[in-house]
Amino acid sequence: MALNPVVLVHGYSDQGTSFQPWARQLAAGGYAAPYHTCTYRSLVNHLTIKDIAEGFERALSDKIGPDTQFDAIVHSTGMLVIRSWLIANPARLQRLKRLVGLAPATFGSPLAQPGRSFIGAIVRGNRDLGPDFLSAGAQVLDGLELGSRLTWDLSQQDLFGGPSFYGPETHTPYVFIFIGKQAYGGLRSAVNRPGTDGTVRWSGCSLTSRKVILDFTRPESGSQHIEIQNWTHEDIPALFVDNVNHGTILSDPPPELVSSVVGILNTVSNDASFQDQRADLTSRFAPQGLEEWQQFVVHAADERGDSIPDFNIELYAGDQSLAEFEMDVDTYSGDHSFRCFHVNLSRLKPASLTSLGLRLIAASGSAYVGYRGYRGTALLPEAAGAKPQEGMWTGELDLTPLVREGIAPVKGKTGKVRFFAPFTTTLIELRLDRQPLPLEGRNEVCWF
Repeated sequence: MALNPVVLVHGYSDQGTSFQPWARQLAAGGYAAPYHTCTYRSLVNHLTIKDIAEGFERALSDKIGPDTQFDAIVHSTGMLVIRSWLIANPARLQRLKRLVGLAPATFGSPLAQPGRSFIGAIVRGNRDLGPDFLSAGAQVLDGLELGSRLTWDLSQQDLFGGPSFYGPETHTPYVFIFIGKQAYGGLRSAVNRPGTDGTVRWSGCSLTSRKVILDFTRPESGSQHIEIQNWTHEDIPALFVDNVNHGTILSDPPPELVSSVVGILNTVSNDASFQDQRADLTSRFAPQGLEEWQQFVVHAADERGDSIPDFNIELYAGDQSLAEFEMDVDTYSGDHSFRCFHVNLSRLKPASLTSLGLRLIAASGSAYVGYRGYRGTALLPEAAGAKPQEGMWTGELDLTPLVREGIAPVKGKTGKVRFFAPFTTTLIELRLDRQPLPLEGRNEVCWF
């Protein structure tokens, strides 16, 4: 098999030189193809990840040519750069043949929002004198936030869009993702959060993802209120590496990891070799000894697609609220209609659930417009006969089929989709109707 040049793409606030250990290890491990390390600016406030992706395209074309096939090894934010580069022009799928993610920030990082603070600028900021002195890369960090608009929109295109973006077809790249089992030690342990390698979540790095639409806009009973959206990608689970964290997976990769990556680059060239490697690596790099975490990215929108920034959801089984679901929640600072729920399934114990319900509360903040939907009521203040309080509404949806037997997937897919799946990210889209108030009689927004 002809060997492709290998392009190495670093992460946030880093440089191409950080890949030198990998370049040396690949050569020592017997991979003879040339490699190229790119460096991009991530600490400039007005640059976005999409800007970096376009800069990557121009630099790549100058370096290896506009049509040359290549393989890529990416670390952390490098995954979002590559994903943005791919969706900008699907013809690029033909050029990227193998993609190895090392602790990729596929769905962002819990450190992105703190990184936008002044302390983040001091610790990681640009130190080159000039207009961007002490910049922390605000737009890049915006895309890296949990539940960001960037990662949501990317997923609509490369995971739930039309064409397939990720293996095993020969016209798409073969993808393998590795992440460390350990978090940071020493002083850096101050940033550690549960279920992470110190920077990215175990559940937020893989490309195994599902999208569930919970549609409250269909008021009649018997309508399909739960919809599983088609996924076009191959499942790409995370492979867990012992004794490394987010930094050392790059700076000091263990020999078993290096040899596995060399094997991927040397042998994966078709569906059969992809499936063989995936099966072998999944057994060798299993998440043994780890608590099982899952990430849910929730977006609430009305029938026009406009955001619902003021909402709250609660999961319950019988008359018991599943408090574990709400223990670790992040709200995207750029649009509060996006939330990210990080759930410890080892504590929630979904296998013991015989029922599941979701309760949604949404508020417009106005007495003139409010939300409505299936099995919902307006929340009234204590004074009888008063108008609905600031357009507040609550409703419930029975999700029991998603935990008992699962819901049959869309046409062409196998296996039923369940609500809980460890070490994955599930996207949930909530839909409501937004209407002038009151709902009956003359509305207070417009009349004759």
